[in-house]
Amino acid sequence: MLAAATFAANVSAQGTAITSNKFGDNWYIGINGGVATPMQKYNILGDDYGFMKGIAPNVGIRVGKNLTTVFGLAAEGQAYFLSKSDSKSLMGNKTFINATNVSLLGTFNLSNLFAGYNGEPRAFEVIALGGFGWEHTFGGISKANGLTSKAAIDFAFNLGAAKAWQLYIEPAVVFGLDEYNNGMNNALSAGFDYSNANAMKYDSRNGLFQLNVGLNYKFGNSNGTHNFAKAQLRDQGEIDQLNAKINELRADNSAKDGKISSANRTIADLQAQLTACQNKPAPTAKVVVKDNTQLQPIVIFRVGKSTLDNAGYASCEMVAKYLKNHKDTKIIVKGYASPEGNAEKNQKLSEARANAVKTALVKRYKIAADRIEAQGAGATSELSEENDFNRVAMFFTK
Repeated sequence: MLAAATFAANVSAQGTAITSNKFGDNWYIGINGGVATPMQKYNILGDDYGFMKGIAPNVGIRVGKNLTTVFGLAAEGQAYFLSKSDSKSLMGNKTFINATNVSLLGTFNLSNLFAGYNGEPRAFEVIALGGFGWEHTFGGISKANGLTSKAAIDFAFNLGAAKAWQLYIEPAVVFGLDEYNNGMNNALSAGFDYSNANAMKYDSRNGLFQLNVGLNYKFGNSNGTHNFAKAQLRDQGEIDQLNAKINELRADNSAKDGKISSANRTIADLQAQLTACQNKPAPTAKVVVKDNTQLQPIVIFRVGKSTLDNAGYASCEMVAKYLKNHKDTKIIVKGYASPEGNAEKNQKLSEARANAVKTALVKRYKIAADRIEAQGAGATSELSEENDFNRVAMFFTK
């Protein structure tokens, strides 16, 4: 009932939505140690025990999980040691460990319950603990097992930038609940009244007060922190806007997918055409002799120039190949100029063009000079109506 009430209080008090708590999240492990003493004066077998008399040191280990920002569960095991200076505890127990007590506890973060959780632990928190346990005493005349209960308050300090460490100071009371169980007073060299036949009343004669200091380490969570984290919430209007944007992006993406598919088909077609072209045999360059007099290639020059460009060298290369294939053939290279300008100048320009072609054939393509005759034909308008086509050098067989 207390756990259910805590859940309800947590929901009502929680002003900040937090990330989901997966099974592997919000676990911690810790150690603690301190001292325990009877809550009331007690005398047995001639030894006088009471509050702050027969003090017994104890150490323990605690493993827990925070189920919500308020409520959690923890399992704790504690061992109580010799409490007499003569190394002999009550009832003649001479074992180094007098008793053990294993408890299952509920934890209640009072700071978060009443003040809410703001997305990370506070530097200082108050946490209540309560639950039941089972104790066992060793040796002596009252070796026994019994049911116990524990109530405690942790004054906790969360340490580190990530608040992964928790240091706490814990005052607690532990009661024996078995009416036949006086083991805890044996374990702690005082405590439960051996003559008390109704321990279930939480009589102080059956109670121990202990003060411990502990240190917990909180393991990392799936949210990237060591604690509960804020969940980023959005209102319905913002959600609707995001959905509309998502739908818009989906439509845009679908349109782009269509374009990409079309482009891929075009690329595939072009690739197929390219492959077909690459698989075709390379054409063999042939020089065609027209009327057994003029060779097809023509070298075209720029206005007033007699130097060859790349296209001119290509024509010369074709003629050179023809001459190498026809060892007995000789040719005449005739240079021409367009009709505009001075006739004498045009004559010299036509001769320079013919000589430039001959030089290229001899020096670049290694054709014998005596197989080539260069002639300047001067200006002409008979080759073409376009003056650009009259600035040429032509090849003729002898």
